[in-house]
Amino acid sequence: MPDAPAYAIVGRGRWAQRMHVILQEHGRQTSSVGETRRESGEPEDHYRSRMTSALAATKAQIAWLCLPPGPHIPIITEAAITAGLHVIAEKPWLVPPAETQRLINLAQSKQCLVGLHHEYCFLTEVAQWRQRFQGTKGLLFGGTFYLGRGDHTGIPAIENLGSHLLAIREFAVPQSELGLMFCAYERPDQRRVWLEKDGAQVAALDLLAHREPIIQKFVDCFERAPETASFPLDLRFAMRVAAALAAARQ
Repeated sequence: MPDAPAYAIVGRGRWAQRMHVILQEHGRQTSSVGETRRESGEPEDHYRSRMTSALAATKAQIAWLCLPPGPHIPIITEAAITAGLHVIAEKPWLVPPAETQRLINLAQSKQCLVGLHHEYCFLTEVAQWRQRFQGTKGLLFGGTFYLGRGDHTGIPAIENLGSHLLAIREFAVPQSELGLMFCAYERPDQRRVWLEKDGAQVAALDLLAHREPIIQKFVDCFERAPETASFPLDLRFAMRVAAALAAARQ
């Protein structure tokens, strides 16, 4: 992968526009694939082929899918891989396990990486948790993610917001048990995670208090990943977070 790879931003919403700005300020070239809807009556094979051609035409090395979850996500992911691009998908990843495994196999055959954009995992304190609590038993993980604005995605808060919290758990303290977790829209902004042991809080992190360029840290890590052919927040990680979400919904 080039030192400063080019990105194809897939989508045309507010988040896609923001990613153009962030990546360009980070010294990356970007192009757009804005037309992502499957036409009425369009066969899936034609839709996949059309997206493959659109992504290949960008000459980019990485496709960033700035799109909400839905049946289009595995199709566009496959199209990007087929076109030879590495892929970054937004959370939450709600693709069924069998379909996810098929994409894992395809990506491996094409020597492409697929990563999930869980940027909070790149906070310094999250990395410190991963080292500090490695192997520690009896931990209870809790979190709160309240979003001040309303829901513009149609995704339940436990999936859209909770996926951030559970990604931190799966990345830093996967051995912990899931305790209380609160997620909601139209509540005063609050984003916190904490760990308890033997009834006492042993660590806490305010996700709103940091000033770290975590999206840029995510980008740099993903771009280095082909050198080792691995990325910690890959589709296997995505399946772990999805399983934790399923447990949290019960």
